[in-house]
Amino acid sequence: MLRTAQCACGLLRVTTSGDPPLVMACHCQACQRRTGSVLHVGAYFKQEQVRVDGASKLFVREGASGGKLRFYFCPTCGSTMHFDADVRPDVIGVPVGAFADPQFPLPTISVWEHSKHHWLVLPPGIEHAQQRRRS
Repeated sequence: MLRTAQCACGLLRVTTSGDPPLVMACHCQACQRRTGSVLHVGAYFKQEQVRVDGASKLFVREGASGGKLRFYFCPTCGSTMHFDADVRPDVIGVPVGAFADPQFPLPTISVWEHSKHHWLVLPPGIEHAQQRRRS
């Protein structure tokens, strides 16, 4: 199965093949600030499952583990389209919202719940972690 995520203006696209091995909801304050939302939901794919088309700009920050996280965004509209981290160099993340697919697989884990908004309700059966995911 091929899925295509794209930025708001359509100039940057990410095409993925197959289902993501992991879909994760993150409530950390860095994700809240980066997305402008109360949480970030990312689908994580093996590098060989991902193709990127279009120009991007890069934002780098330090993660909780001390490694770098790299966020690639459209230089025209500013939409974050994919990301990767030193802690898992073989994986590329894509924001689930960029797929604009209401049938996309649900998150299986919710992390950094110590900063989750108290009114946010998550799907039943999801794994919960007060901080980061254990590998």
